[in-house]
Amino acid sequence: MASVDNGLSAPPAGQADRNPADPGDAAYLELHQRREALERSLALVQVRLRCAPDAAERARVQAEEEDLLRELDRVLTQIRAAEYRRRPGARRW
Repeated sequence: MASVDNGLSAPPAGQADRNPADPGDAAYLELHQRREALERSLALVQVRLRCAPDAAERARVQAEEEDLLRELDRVLTQIRAAEYRRRPGARRW
């Protein structure tokens, strides 16, 4: 699916002035892009779920939704960890 820039996407707060050439910033921004793509996919799956013609299709779409939710949870956890690491004085374990 091709990405369309509708002007509504913006870098996370405080990220507009960072150098995107920094590998840490690039990875952080890529996580947010992945999150946005997963959220769009979830929205489409939820529409397909409402419009499923039969029980078999509904079950297949529900399984797809579960996979997307699991992946979104993983990406959000990585974003939270990256945000913590970016804070001044963040501890390293």
